[in-house]
Amino acid sequence: MKRLLGLTVFVGVVIAALFRLRRLLLALIIRLRPPRTKVQITRGVRIPMRDGVTLAADHYAPQSSTPLPAILIRSPYGRGAGSSGFGLLMAFIAHVFAERGYHVIVQDVRGRFDSGGKFIPYFNEQRDGLDTLAWLEQQPWYNGAAGTWGASYLGIVQWALAAHAPQLKAIVPIVTSSNLHSVLYPDETFDLGLALRWLALFQALDRTRDYWPVATPFMFPLVERQIAPGFRDLPVAQADQLALGKPVAYYREWLMHPSADDPLWQHVTAEIDREHIAPPAHLFGGWYDFFLRPMLDDYAGLKAAGKQPYLTIGPYHHFDGMLPIHGIRAALDWFDVHLKGETHKLRAKPVRLYVMGANEWRDFDEWPPEAQETPFFLASEGRLLPVPSDDAYAVSRYTYDPADPTPALGGTQFSPLAGSKDNRRLEARADVLTFTGDVLPYDLEVIGALRLRLYVASSVEHTDFFARLCDVHPDGRSMNICDGLLRVAPGVGCEQPDGSRCIEIDMWATAQRFKAGHRLRLQVSSAAHPRWTRHTNTAEPLASAAQTRPATQTVYHDQRHPSALLLPVTAG
Repeated sequence: MKRLLGLTVFVGVVIAALFRLRRLLLALIIRLRPPRTKVQITRGVRIPMRDGVTLAADHYAPQSSTPLPAILIRSPYGRGAGSSGFGLLMAFIAHVFAERGYHVIVQDVRGRFDSGGKFIPYFNEQRDGLDTLAWLEQQPWYNGAAGTWGASYLGIVQWALAAHAPQLKAIVPIVTSSNLHSVLYPDETFDLGLALRWLALFQALDRTRDYWPVATPFMFPLVERQIAPGFRDLPVAQADQLALGKPVAYYREWLMHPSADDPLWQHVTAEIDREHIAPPAHLFGGWYDFFLRPMLDDYAGLKAAGKQPYLTIGPYHHFDGMLPIHGIRAALDWFDVHLKGETHKLRAKPVRLYVMGANEWRDFDEWPPEAQETPFFLASEGRLLPVPSDDAYAVSRYTYDPADPTPALGGTQFSPLAGSKDNRRLEARADVLTFTGDVLPYDLEVIGALRLRLYVASSVEHTDFFARLCDVHPDGRSMNICDGLLRVAPGVGCEQPDGSRCIEIDMWATAQRFKAGHRLRLQVSSAAHPRWTRHTNTAEPLASAAQTRPATQTVYHDQRHPSALLLPVTAG
């Protein structure tokens, strides 16, 4: 009995010691600098807006006798452990920053959780963010230097502020972009999967707020079942009613304004204005994130405006890219450099990329790095060759039926199931063409944006063509790397004398080493629904189209039609 009692006391002492040292141990595990100070939390701070609405926030304050910099995090997903699993993550991040010498304000955006007002995505964020910064300037513990941090929508609110807030000295937008239209309308079609999942996620967060730890493991399967009717039925304008049981005003407004030239989106573009963004920006992205291409456009826009943004891209999809440990360390360094003047922590090269296949991080001076555009030509019998086909006439055909659209598998979806997946069951469909290269005798490294030049014809005037590059492993697995889609209509592409049309598909970007013994594979189809909303093969507007037509799609790949995959090869 005494031995058992002694063992119990010993175990209790060890557990108590581990609990007291938990943050230090966690810092060691994820390779963060040790905490510098204890943190005091003030919950439920009410911050007034100019229209009388108050927004709720939590203040994480490091122990200090002098004013310190502040980091602002504004979220629609909950701000603390009592609100949601995402709120628990925000509390963890806030502790990490505060323990290392920053005041942290984590705020519910307007209309979400404990904040007043009505939530309308984006359109109140600039004013509310500026009002929050104005409140911050009145606090005696604040030294006048502020930064912002956050992923996805938490990054969008950073862009809304960046050109209008001189208090901001650094921003860290993660898996996000300033260009809202290109996120909702990739390749000029609507991302129905993003829209319905996002709306259903809000609904699920609201329903499970009081018991989220129990409900969280079931949240995404329930969301998928709930929104399935919205993916299945037409027209798209009614998908919110089918998926959520009620219409959502801003969802329908998005559909009513599909063009990037519409005043709605032009207003957003003018407000963000990358040319006048002053705070240094460190952009974080993922190769399988649906924000990837617009984020790279942000980087290029800042460079064109004479800025020196930093860029980090990892092997992430959206959900695992929202809180990368690598990104937390780099964000801390970014804030230390720009809010505390610790310039020795600035890494030597501004671009850091994870090269998949090689499984290593690599630093570059610019994006994209220097590369040689190298063609791989489509050929008969489903081959992909490094030299043009010598066939006098060669075509491949398939039927695309919008009533049974080719599904999205993995890739850049807004879904926990995004990322690199085995595509063999997708490639077995009759509406998917594949072109496969020979076994590589050497490593082939591809870093940059990919294009597909394709000679095509269709039995309908309005349709889509989708392309995907895969890495075929020696065991037969066909793992998707990157992809893209082109919406075809009269006037799109270059019409050829024989009636075919030469089109070019932007296949987004990657950093991938195809290892010796592997093969390249190109897929060609006409849908990746609901990542890109299926084309009905009619001229009806996307929102209201309800009738579908099958289409016979022809891909030419002979001497007169040198269809080719164009890869930015950096080695091999």
